[in-house]
Amino acid sequence: MAQRGQRQSGGQRQSGGQRPAQRTQRRGRPLDNEGIIPVLARAVREVETEAQRGRVKPSGRAKFQVVALLVREERARVKADAEIGGAEREAQLKRLDGIATILAKTAARDTSLLVLLAEEAVVSDAAANLRRDMLRAAGVEAEPEPVLEEDPESLPATPERPAVPQSVVSRQLANPFLAPDFSAVVPRRATTGRLSSWELLGPLFRAFEYGGESSCMPLPEPTSVLRGAGELQLMRHQGQVVAAAAAGHRSFLLADEPGLGKTAQALLAAQAANAYPLLVVVPNVVKANWAHEAELWTPRHPATVIHGNGDTVDGFADIVVVNYEVLDRHVGWLGDLGFRGMVVDEAHFIKNKTSQRSQHVLQLADRIRQRTPNPLLMALTGTPLINDIEDFKAIWQFLGWIDDKKPRHALMAALEETGLTPADSGFYSAARTSVIEQGIVRRRKVDVAADIPARRVADLPVELDDDAGRSIRAAEQELARRLVKRYHAALEARTSGVVVEGIDHDLVRRVATWEREEGSKAKSGDNVFTVMRRIGQAKAGLAADYAGQLARSVGKVVFFAKHIDVMDVAEETFARRGVKFSSIRGDQTAKVRKANIDAFINDPEVAIVVCSLTAAGVGLNLQVASNVVLAELSWTAAEQTQAIDRVHRIGQAEPVTAWRIIAAQTIDARIAQLIDSKAGLAARALDGSDEEVGSSADVQLEALVALLTDALTEELGAPDAADALPLPGAPADGAEQRPATPAAPALAANLFSTTELSTTQ
Repeated sequence: MAQRGQRQSGGQRQSGGQRPAQRTQRRGRPLDNEGIIPVLARAVREVETEAQRGRVKPSGRAKFQVVALLVREERARVKADAEIGGAEREAQLKRLDGIATILAKTAARDTSLLVLLAEEAVVSDAAANLRRDMLRAAGVEAEPEPVLEEDPESLPATPERPAVPQSVVSRQLANPFLAPDFSAVVPRRATTGRLSSWELLGPLFRAFEYGGESSCMPLPEPTSVLRGAGELQLMRHQGQVVAAAAAGHRSFLLADEPGLGKTAQALLAAQAANAYPLLVVVPNVVKANWAHEAELWTPRHPATVIHGNGDTVDGFADIVVVNYEVLDRHVGWLGDLGFRGMVVDEAHFIKNKTSQRSQHVLQLADRIRQRTPNPLLMALTGTPLINDIEDFKAIWQFLGWIDDKKPRHALMAALEETGLTPADSGFYSAARTSVIEQGIVRRRKVDVAADIPARRVADLPVELDDDAGRSIRAAEQELARRLVKRYHAALEARTSGVVVEGIDHDLVRRVATWEREEGSKAKSGDNVFTVMRRIGQAKAGLAADYAGQLARSVGKVVFFAKHIDVMDVAEETFARRGVKFSSIRGDQTAKVRKANIDAFINDPEVAIVVCSLTAAGVGLNLQVASNVVLAELSWTAAEQTQAIDRVHRIGQAEPVTAWRIIAAQTIDARIAQLIDSKAGLAARALDGSDEEVGSSADVQLEALVALLTDALTEELGAPDAADALPLPGAPADGAEQRPATPAAPALAANLFSTTELSTTQ
C-alpha cells in the first residue's frame, strides 16, 4: 500500500491503457529503492534478526540507535517539506512508521536497547560514524556535527581525526580473541519495590545539601605497610582505601582534601584489585606527574602517556594515561582495549554532562562495564562540589551508582533496604548513608594528617588610586547605570500589573542574569568579566611587589594569577627588582614545565614561581614554599582552594599563609565575600559542617545582583547595603575566622616590611 501510494503520487499520472501503467511502475520501483528509507529498512531488519538470535552486540546497538535517530530526522524532514505532495508524504510517513514498529519490537525483545531511544542518550563515536555512512549510502551528504559548548581549554585547536596507535593495533593482534567477560555480571531484575515509582535523584542530592556526619564509607584497617620505590610509604588513611579495594570494593569517590595523596591511593588500589590494564583520565597539566607517580608506587606495572595522536604509546603497558583534551581522538580504541579499571582525576571536570569530555568519560565507563565484571572505577577530586549539589550527578553516573534518571541496581537495593520513601522524615539521613556506603571517601587534613601545619587566608586590601583605578571605578559605575536602566525598562514593560514596594528582587536577579549571559558573549564594552580582568591588571604590580618582599623575608613564594598579562607584569616586576623566578603556564611543553618546577624546588636562588591558576592549580607539589600570593580572585572557592593546596599538603613542615590581594572600593571586594560564602558547600555536604550552604548560583551572577541592588538602594535614598557587609576578610556569622590585615595605603606605598607584617597578624 505504501509503495503504491508513493508511485501514484510521483511524476505525471497517465490514465487508460496497460502500457502507461507499466511505465509508471517501472519509474516507481527505483524511486522506492532510493533515499534514506530503504537504507534504514535494511539496517533495522539486521538488528531485528540479531535480537531474535540473542542479545544485541555493541555494533548492533549502534545501528539500532542510528536508525532511531535517522527515523526521527526523516520524519521531521518529510513533514516540513512543502514540495512533497500529500499522498507521497503519507506514503513515506507510513514506511517510517513501519521501521519504527520494528524498532519497538526489537527493543521489547532486548530491553537494554530502550536507553538508546532517550533523546539525551549519548551518541558514541562508532554510532556517529555509522550515521555518516548510512547517509552517504542514501546519497545524502552528512552535515558537520556541531561543537558542543565547552571550556576553551578542553577543545583541540583544530578538529582531529580519530587515532589508533600502531602499538595498540599490535596488542589487539596479539590477542585477537579478547571477548567480554560476563561471568560475574548480575542479571538485571525489574524494579518492583516501594521506591520504583518515586523520583529519587532530587531527594538524594538534597540529602547531602541538608548535611550530616562526615561523609566517609566504613574502611578496613591496612594489614601491612604499603611501600613504593625507595623509602616511600603510604600513610594509614591511604592504606585504608587500598585495603578496601583488596577486600573487593570497586567504586570510589575519593574526595579527600587536596594534599592527602589521592594519586598514590588510586595506583595502589588498582594494584590490589588487579585492575589492569588501567585507564587514567587526567587534566593535561598532570599527566606526566601520573606517569612519574606510577613509576614510584607501582614500578612493576609500566605506564604510558598518550600525547597527540598517540604515536609514542606503548600498547602493552598496564597503565594508560590520557588527558581530557585529546580524549576525543582515542575514545574508540580505548573502549575496545579491555580495561579492567578506570580512574578519573579532578573528576569535577566532568560535572557538565553536555560537555564533550563528560560524554566521552561516561561512554568509556559504560563500555568498560559492558566488557568487564565489576571493574574498578575511581573518581578523584578534592573539590567535588563547585557551585551546586547536583555537581555530583555526572560523577555518580561515571561510578555506576545512578543512570540519567534513577539509581542503579546496587544503590536502589540499598535504598529499598531502608524501608523508607522520600515522604518519610528519616529518608534523607538514611539515603545519604546509602550513597556514602557505595564508596564515598572523604577525609580532612586535620583528621588524618595531624603533622600537616594549619593554614590561613589573609586579605590584603590595596588602593587603586592611579589612572587605572579611576578608570575601573568609572567602568563599574557605567555597568551599574546600565543595569539600573535595564531594570527600569523591564518595570515599565511589565504587563502583569504586579506592583512591588521598594526593590523588586526577583526582577533584579532576572536583569543580572540577562547581563551575565550577554556579557559572556560580548566582543566589546565593559562587563563583569572585563572589569575583573582590568582590576587584575591594576593589582599586578602591587601584588608582585608584595610577593618580592615576602621572598626576601621568609623564603620561597608561590604567586598565582588568572590572566597571562597579569603574569607578564609580575615577571617584569621581579626582573626589575632582581628577584629570580620561574614560571608555570599552560602553553609550555612538558619538558619546559618540568624544568621550571625543578628550578623552583631545587635551586635556592629561585625565590618565586609565577603560576597560572588554570595550568598550575592542580597536580603540583610545591611544599618547598609556605606562602602563597593570590594576585587575582578566582570565580570559585574550589579553584582558590586547589591553588593553596599546592603548598598545604603532605610533606609541608611550616604553617601556610595565602595572601589574597583585594582591590578596595571595587567589585573585587564583593566577589571575595561571595567566594567565601560559597566555600561552605563541600563542608556541609561532605564534612558534616553546620555551616550554611551558600547560594548555588555562580559568583558572577551574585556579583551583578549585588551591584544592581546597591545602585537601586542608593537611588531610593536608603542606607547603602554595602555598609552593613563585612570588609573583605572579616568573618560573617559562622564563617572561618581570618586574621586582620594592614591598611591598604601602607601596602600600596610599601611603607612596612614583611617582619612588621608578621608581628601584626
